[in-house]
Amino acid sequence: MATTETTGKKTSPAKKAAAKTAAPKAKSAATRKKAAKPSVMTSEERYKMIETAAYYIAEKNGFNTNHMDHWLAAELEVDAKLNGA
Repeated sequence: MATTETTGKKTSPAKKAAAKTAAPKAKSAATRKKAAKPSVMTSEERYKMIETAAYYIAEKNGFNTNHMDHWLAAELEVDAKLNGA
């Protein structure tokens, strides 16, 4: 039988095998908890992002052109960022 260095007690091979198999299950359960909570953007968050981007586009253009052009350009910009393009 093997002896542990810290306690000096003998550990059976069956207990060692059980400890090795139990550790990955605990780790995968913790991983599943993290993966179970996906990051989802709400429509309100997307709207705020577009609103902010449209403001900065309008500011860059001196607030002189059509506001709808700024909004549409901002939608394209935000959607491209959100889709990873």
